Amino acid sequence: MSEVTASMAGSVWKINVLEGDQVTSGQDIVILESMKMEIPLPAESDGTLKELKVKEGDFVNEGDTIAIIE
Repeated sequence: MSEVTASMAGSVWKINVLEGDQVTSGQDIVILESMKMEIPLPAESDGTLKELKVKEGDFVNEGDTIAIIE
């Protein structure tokens, strides 16, 4: 099991996958918006997206868990 965490504080701009989707290592799970920049957050391993802990528009802090992949 692996977690996708926020690399910096920002707003969830776009979610690219849904719970239950198969994901591959390097695939962008969500895109954050911070200081008018788009920051993609990729999966670190192949697997199934077990849980998505955010929705579009949510604010996250650096280190917050975004998604769980198993």
